[in-house]
Amino acid sequence: MAERSPAAGRSRDTERARDGLRAALKGAGSTLPSLALDGVSLVGGFPRPLVDLGRCTPQLARRLAEVVRG
Repeated sequence: MAERSPAAGRSRDTERARDGLRAALKGAGSTLPSLALDGVSLVGGFPRPLVDLGRCTPQLARRLAEVVRG
């Protein structure tokens, strides 16, 4: 069996974070079409992988801002 590297664990954690955000947005009736893992941060010596939130419409940006303001 291959040993799991710390980087693989961080990548899986980042995937779970992305998937959790996608599910929460879907539950709120919203979608970030470009939501993905940031490929550059998954390779090399970067300290941790990143979730790329991508692009969205101005309407969705306003809606997300309202949610964040709570």
